[in-house]
Amino acid sequence: MQDAFGFSIEEYQWFGGYPGAAVLINDEARFKEYIQNSIIEPTMIRDVLMTSKIDKPALLRQLLEVGISYSSQVVSYTKMLGQLQDAGNTTTLARYLNLLGQAGLLSGLNKYSGSEIKTKGTIPRFQVHNNALFSAMQRFTIEETMINNSKWGAVVESSVGTHLINQVNQIANASLFYWRENGTEIDFVIKMGNKIIGIEVKSGDESISDKTVNRFKERFPGAELLLIGKHGIPYEVFMKADLRDM
Repeated sequence: MQDAFGFSIEEYQWFGGYPGAAVLINDEARFKEYIQNSIIEPTMIRDVLMTSKIDKPALLRQLLEVGISYSSQVVSYTKMLGQLQDAGNTTTLARYLNLLGQAGLLSGLNKYSGSEIKTKGTIPRFQVHNNALFSAMQRFTIEETMINNSKWGAVVESSVGTHLINQVNQIANASLFYWRENGTEIDFVIKMGNKIIGIEVKSGDESISDKTVNRFKERFPGAELLLIGKHGIPYEVFMKADLRDM
């Protein structure tokens, strides 16, 4: 997007990577309308509603909208049930979220535990597959979001997540998770065969706390831990990297 359309780093983080929407970034209202009507809606109809048995299509749409707004956040299905109408149960939400992930819209990353049994059924961390989906659901503009460190940090984390989830989906033996334990957390964990890589994203001047580093490496001996940000790998460098070269 940088070479083709001259996107700055911040523009790519916010507007994502759909070429058809690139010419609309100077008019965010039109950009968001394009993403919703030309990307989200056709994908929902073509890749989900027409290919799978959906008993509650309204719930599916609500889950997509709410889940996109929570991209980069860990949110329990129980909490989601309280925000959705005609929500059914957590099994239905988990199934619908899996279908949305297969359609390349929204996934729920599981918490990594080192055990396949314990990993399944954990509280999901929502992750869009393109950050244009995330910004299209926001009431704020890029300028309004950038002046709020917390909100912009979520944008950057979600943007890194899009890069990871799309790469992992192209690698046969790779899976993407997050990790959280006893007050410590790593944004993303990649498992490729026997290799484990933890990735923490910092959009400001922060670094990873010693407590988090020590606990993660104690929990998973031999795992690598990478920091994306000012005190680690620069964002623009990491986003051009291939996971298989790490």
